[in-house]
Amino acid sequence: MDTGDTAWMLASTALVLLMAPGLAFFYGGMVRAKSVLNMMMMTFYALAVAPIVWFLWGYSGAFGDSVGGLFGGGDFLGLKNIGTDTLTGTFPTYIFVIFQMLFGVITVALISGAVADRAKFVAWAVFVPVWLTIVYVPVAHWVFAFDGDGIRGGWIANDLKAFDFAGGTAVEVNSGMSALALAIVVGRRVGWKRDPFRPHSLPAVLLGAGLLWFGWYGFNAGSALGANGTAALALINTTGTATAAVLGWLAVEVVRDRRATSFGAASGAVAGLVAATPSCGSVSPLGSLVIGLAAGAVCACAVGLKYRFDYDDSLDVVGVHFVGGVVGTILIGLLASDAAVKNLGFGSSGLFYGGGLDQLGRQVVAVVAVGAYAFVVTWIIGTVIDKAIGFRIDEEIEVAGIDQAEHLETAYDNIGGGSALSREA
Repeated sequence: MDTGDTAWMLASTALVLLMAPGLAFFYGGMVRAKSVLNMMMMTFYALAVAPIVWFLWGYSGAFGDSVGGLFGGGDFLGLKNIGTDTLTGTFPTYIFVIFQMLFGVITVALISGAVADRAKFVAWAVFVPVWLTIVYVPVAHWVFAFDGDGIRGGWIANDLKAFDFAGGTAVEVNSGMSALALAIVVGRRVGWKRDPFRPHSLPAVLLGAGLLWFGWYGFNAGSALGANGTAALALINTTGTATAAVLGWLAVEVVRDRRATSFGAASGAVAGLVAATPSCGSVSPLGSLVIGLAAGAVCACAVGLKYRFDYDDSLDVVGVHFVGGVVGTILIGLLASDAAVKNLGFGSSGLFYGGGLDQLGRQVVAVVAVGAYAFVVTWIIGTVIDKAIGFRIDEEIEVAGIDQAEHLETAYDNIGGGSALSREA
């Protein structure tokens, strides 16, 4: 066991945990005041349920000995065969278990943004463990499970050899296409294309974006699985991509709207962090700036697609996470540097580094495979839940406010109701 690597992975795991409240604030600030608690609760519920799924069967399904490269076997059901002296690389496996579990938390929580203001909490409560089991766990196996120590890994990582350092496909494309499917199942909000649906608290959005950015350093640099040069490369590239994406998003706003907004800056930062997730370990720092500018500009344009195609993705999970994940993953095929590829030990350099179209093709296949699987299976899960118990709240509850109806409390006293506990005191 290496104590330096162990300390870094403990710290990285704690940083990734911080992304959950960061996402809760980011999403909570974006919705109307009468929906903020429900929006935040959807993330915190995912944080509560995911460990149970992960400990009992999820970790084994993601990192057990592969069955045809598609899903893991029962080697680690109930976390059996793992103890305090079991190592993943140079640090205790228990840390790796929690680190990877938190990736699942963030991925499923991201989906909630697509159905803001209108999803029954009980339906979400059923959706989270089912989706984690049937969608996230297999995809995590495909992307994150590498061959080693007598354990066979997933097909994207080992057979296709696509680069996805920290989850551009497994987290971002996966959540984005799942969000699209669930938004279609649940349907459009009351007042869609008529009411403005403005964020009720931009300070909360900015706070959430800042917490996400801070936590994303653990998410990306921690994926190096050690305190080493690869972690340092991921750290600097995450910074470069995020900052350049802010500028790319704001540039689109200035050209299109003649003004730059704080909401755009926060959204651009998140779009850049999304694009950095797959690419931060395989490109140069200058390459990270190119990816960031592209991600910021493309995502700023993509968030308007929901109006053209008439799907109500409330908080732009598709426009930011799916599109940002695609940009970051595909551009690896152009910008993967010789030095980074040599350091990773597999795959090919990008087209701009003389590697031809080989790696680009691999990246495209990974995006299509994960996106198609996530969309189809999530649509099936959502439809079954909708038919069984109904996924959407009643229209009158949606208009009046989901917080009071679903949780018997409101975020702010001037909305009415307050907390059930405070009223009873």
